Amino acid sequence: MFRLSLLVSLVAFCLAALPAAAETVLSKYLNEEPPGELVEGADGFGAIRDDIAAAPVLKGGETIGWAFVTSDFVGTTGYSGKPIHTMVAVDKDAKIIGVSLIKHSEPIVLIGIPEAKVKALVASYIGLDLIAEASSGGTSHDVDIISGATVTVMVIDDSIVRSGLKVARTLGLGGLKPEEKPAGPAFEINPDAKAASDWVTLEGDGTIRRLSLDVGQVNAAFAALEDKRAAERPLTEAPETTFIEMQAALVSVPAVGKAILGEAEYGSLAGWLQPGDNALLVAGRGLYSFKGSGYVRGGIFDRIVLIQGDVSIRFRDKMHRRVGGLTAEGRPEFTETDLFKIPADSGFDPAQPFRLQLLVQREVGPIEKLFTTFDLAYQLPQFYLRPVAVAPAAEPAAIATPDESTAQAELWKKIWRGSKMEIVVLGAMLLVLTATFFFQTWATRNERAFFWFRMSYLTVTLVFLGWYANAQLSVVNLMALFGALVSGFSWQAFLLDPLTFILWFSLAAALLFWGRGAYCGWLCPFGALQELTNKIARALHVPQWTLPWGLHERLWPLKYMIFLGLFGVSLVSIEQAEHLAEVEPFKTAIILKFMRAWPFVAYVAALLMAGLFVERFYCRYLCPLGAALAIPARLRMFDWLKRYHECGNPCQTCAHQCPVQAIHPTGEINPNECVNCLHCQVLYQSRTTCPVVIKKAKRREAVAASPVRDLGHHPNATKPQTSH
Repeated sequence: MFRLSLLVSLVAFCLAALPAAAETVLSKYLNEEPPGELVEGADGFGAIRDDIAAAPVLKGGETIGWAFVTSDFVGTTGYSGKPIHTMVAVDKDAKIIGVSLIKHSEPIVLIGIPEAKVKALVASYIGLDLIAEASSGGTSHDVDIISGATVTVMVIDDSIVRSGLKVARTLGLGGLKPEEKPAGPAFEINPDAKAASDWVTLEGDGTIRRLSLDVGQVNAAFAALEDKRAAERPLTEAPETTFIEMQAALVSVPAVGKAILGEAEYGSLAGWLQPGDNALLVAGRGLYSFKGSGYVRGGIFDRIVLIQGDVSIRFRDKMHRRVGGLTAEGRPEFTETDLFKIPADSGFDPAQPFRLQLLVQREVGPIEKLFTTFDLAYQLPQFYLRPVAVAPAAEPAAIATPDESTAQAELWKKIWRGSKMEIVVLGAMLLVLTATFFFQTWATRNERAFFWFRMSYLTVTLVFLGWYANAQLSVVNLMALFGALVSGFSWQAFLLDPLTFILWFSLAAALLFWGRGAYCGWLCPFGALQELTNKIARALHVPQWTLPWGLHERLWPLKYMIFLGLFGVSLVSIEQAEHLAEVEPFKTAIILKFMRAWPFVAYVAALLMAGLFVERFYCRYLCPLGAALAIPARLRMFDWLKRYHECGNPCQTCAHQCPVQAIHPTGEINPNECVNCLHCQVLYQSRTTCPVVIKKAKRREAVAASPVRDLGHHPNATKPQTSH
């Protein structure tokens, strides 16, 4: 009854926290930012306008500018997958008079980069003329990219310029006016259009556009930069050598896609895209890769960006897929050919011109790089378009405009629809695991078969859930959940990551049935990595260390202390807690696949090295997530693991063979430390290892053999008759 009432209380607390008032990012941070630090000489802020998320910047009671936060107007998702909030102030002449980086979650990129350096970069935007940016399409200024923080800097730059233009146009600053739709009829894709079948014709009519750079052009571009270090390290190849030849085509147009990709590949592409999505084919060859390899670290392709007016789209790993081959006649040989999805909600219009901007880098020091950009302009030829039919005028009616919650609901539903394969695989994994637990006696009957089943399952967990889907739970998720419960809970934010949501939901149910071991022992990618590497070490005869029980028992509390410390810090500063949560190796080993600065890789390597000698060393003594899950696991309602009366007294077989030493010398299994590997259940039925089973088997054999011995002592005896 105590457990049930505690559970009901927790549910009631969560339900009470559900209502959450919608607010702009500006309203959240306006009172936290001193006016004088944003704009020199300012002494206050006015009320936020009703028509736009902007507030007057006051000096002596007079308005000297308008303050806003970039995230209220444009997407600002950075390297970490979280928004980068920047507060900007712009004056009546559409010039930026103040910039302040107010919140970000970029520990991945900014490791080793002083915060002051990033803030200095942000401050350099003071004085930027948005009128010049509007006339040049946002390219009238140079981007001072910091080596090691390319994505972060590019997101900050893009968000400042695009949100600044939106605010300036809305408020009419500097004579800017809201962008008007192109004169004449609007156009849409004509599904009945035809395309040429050969590559040369497709290039000639503009279906395929090309950016071609040779070594001489690139050297000249870097030599023209203010920083002359780039000119001191020119490329040494012959000037006419192809640096990069990059070609692009909008293959979501049916005629274009079928002509370039072929019917089969286009059919696969159409199945990948959701209604309203577009797809861009990018192919390249030469010395330089438009894709590079850095995108695997954070999921963002930082060398290319699609720009159309105020719309700027950076492609993430889930918006990308490789192309098996091209079918157009006379096609060149490319070293890389890739498809990039342009989401329907991005604001992209395939009928309007756009450009694909290529970022080129050059090393000028051990860790420093300089950058310059080149543009590939693209406009879909007119013969692929048709005028949009104008509907007859109707009686005026109230137009329902979807609110933000509706838009967010559509977003997470779209994400779930796009993750069907991953959801199905995870669902199958959970179904198999549930069946294994419910029928554990049958599942663990054959020791060898169960061993290979478990190793196979852990491999899928590591490769699919971890390295492919990045579905690694973290103590940071718990801190974020607690913060949401305190500040205003919303399901929308948690539904944006389908696999993580499903894992947490299934974990909550598993805590009631089996404790934390269902996740820690089977579904944790880093736990799987530890166990698999330890099994390899055992196969190579690496000695295994068993810590004395007294020391082992005293090391258990370490992970609880780490969790409580992180939780306490999160109450003061969630950002600081996220930085300290680097004690978890998950980000380095699973999310970033070891593509990170060497101190982090060395830390993970040390943990895995310890795990070669002490199985699941990190899980046993350091994991704050495991500690956090062990606390509610005390509510579990069932004890599934079978034990004999002889377990612990006198038999110590299971205690000695438990992979994580979760069995006390007295025979009890500690549910807080057990990872439900079911090895003790294998031993429970073993006819070669468990003394109790061996003793029972011998007794049965003796009973079965006793009539035969009696007959042997009496050769003239006859077998007694039995009646049925």
